[in-house]
Amino acid sequence: MVEKKLSAIIQDLLPEARIEHMSLPDYPELGLFLLNEDYPQSTLSPEVVTRLMDNPLYWVFCWASGQVLAQFLQDDPSWVKGKRVLDFGCGSGVVAIAAALGGASEVIACDNDPLALAATKRNAELNGVKLTLVSDYFEVEGAIDLIIVADVLYDRENLVWLQRFVDRADQVLIADSRVKDFDYPPYVQIDRHKASTLPDLDESPEFRDVRIYLAGS
Repeated sequence: MVEKKLSAIIQDLLPEARIEHMSLPDYPELGLFLLNEDYPQSTLSPEVVTRLMDNPLYWVFCWASGQVLAQFLQDDPSWVKGKRVLDFGCGSGVVAIAAALGGASEVIACDNDPLALAATKRNAELNGVKLTLVSDYFEVEGAIDLIIVADVLYDRENLVWLQRFVDRADQVLIADSRVKDFDYPPYVQIDRHKASTLPDLDESPEFRDVRIYLAGS
C-alpha cells in the first residue's frame, strides 16, 4: 500500500509515525496521504527533534494556506483551466493537484525536497491526476501562464522569489498567513479565508488567517 511506503520513508526520522489518508475538510473530493492525527504519542526526544530540524517534513502536513488556495481554485477553475501552471514549493502537492483537477493543461510541481516530490507523486495518483515533477525551478523551460505558491514565505529570505515569479509568469497567486505587513507591489490582496493545518497543529489564530495575493491581470 502507498501509505506503508510513505510511512517507511518517514519512520527513520519519526519512529512512531505513520501515513494516513485524509480528505480536506472544505474540499472532500481531494485526499492526501498525511501524518497520522494522533502523532506524537509521547514527548519527542532531543535526537528526534534534531533530526526533524535537519530534515523538515513539510509534506506530511497540509498547511492552512495550501488548503485555502486549493479551495480557491476549486471555486473558480478559470484561474487554471487550459493553462500551464507551476506550483512552487509544492510540499504535499495539494495546490498542484487542485490545479490539475481544475483543468490545467500541465501542472509542474516543484520542490527541492525529494521526499516532497515522492509524496506529491503518490498524492497525485490518489486523486487521479498527472503532474510534472521537478526539483529545480530554474530548469523549467517554456512559458508559464500561472505560478501558484502557498506557505513558502515563513522564511523572510524567500521574499526575493516574489520578483522572480513576476518575471517568469503572466500571473502569480500566493497564499500566505505568515507575513502580516505584506506590501510588495504589484501583488494585491484578492481574497481571505481561515483554515487549520491538517493534521491540526493547534497553531495560533494568526496563522490560520490566510490571504491570497495576485500579481498580473
